[in-house]
Amino acid sequence: MCKINKKIEVTRLVWLDQLRGFGIFLVVYGHNFPITEKYIYSFHMPLFIFLAGFFHPQKVDFTTIVNRIKRVVVPYFTWSIILYIIWYFVGRNYGESSKLNLSPVKNFVGIFYAQGGRDYMDWGIPLWFLPSIFVTFIAFSFVNKIDKLYRYLVLFLLIMAGFFISFYVKTKMIWSFDVALVSLFFYGMGYYFRNYIAKLNYVYFIVLGAFHFFTFGLNDKIDMYRSEYGNILYFLLNSVLGLLFYVGLFKMLPNFKLLSYLGRNTITILATQIRAMTFIKLFMFVVLGISVFVFSEVDKLLLSIVQIILIIPVCYVVNKYFSYLNGFQKNK
Repeated sequence: MCKINKKIEVTRLVWLDQLRGFGIFLVVYGHNFPITEKYIYSFHMPLFIFLAGFFHPQKVDFTTIVNRIKRVVVPYFTWSIILYIIWYFVGRNYGESSKLNLSPVKNFVGIFYAQGGRDYMDWGIPLWFLPSIFVTFIAFSFVNKIDKLYRYLVLFLLIMAGFFISFYVKTKMIWSFDVALVSLFFYGMGYYFRNYIAKLNYVYFIVLGAFHFFTFGLNDKIDMYRSEYGNILYFLLNSVLGLLFYVGLFKMLPNFKLLSYLGRNTITILATQIRAMTFIKLFMFVVLGISVFVFSEVDKLLLSIVQIILIIPVCYVVNKYFSYLNGFQKNK
């Protein structure tokens, strides 16, 4: 049931990469606090988790785990150290960070803890996702080795444990462990239902989309990094409806090369998006003399596009000379 058929492999670049590209753009746009922030947060992280599960390997052994460490954990620590150095010498001395009196020691600890908000990750909060999805990968790999009679029960209990921790444990978990457990829901869905999803036609997705746009407003704002889910049932329902709708939509769309390119460079974009905004604000201050930054909704969308444009040359350099920063993938 869970072996990816040839059709999915052949069509991967037609819709998967551009769907990931769309998702990473939503991450950048969402971090600019648009009016659509609540809607974006209702499904964009579950979408990434679902896509990760979609391509979970059929067999996981020591070599597979080592390879995943190279593709996820190594880029995380490398980017984190680079961003921390930039933050230590420059970032913490300017803008809002300079007013918060943040501890360099705590932020250094944050590199290894990968949680704790701006007190620990002011240098790059968006990178929290990489250690968390690695924990999800490991947890799912072990669960998937359990006999089928008990596998789904264990999976259910782990997911519920993730929600329980988020509601009753106030201490933020290392590598977003509780979030990683909740993520098993979407990760497992991507893995177990990938072949069935490939067979659904556009009618299903139109219906799913209609329900998705209706139900997202029923819940509070979702923030998986902070373990904020609102109503669990609404969260799970709307996330599933949303990610399935966009999977169906992008399977029907033609191939947009720019989105596909972004989808193959998500780690680099995830790591550098905040610094791209810092560069934009520095330019506006030095060249245009603007010191108070108040952006309209149109401005926020345009700024997101400019951020992506600024990051594209970085992607080129990374892919050409430092491919390990992008998960050891050379994406031209």
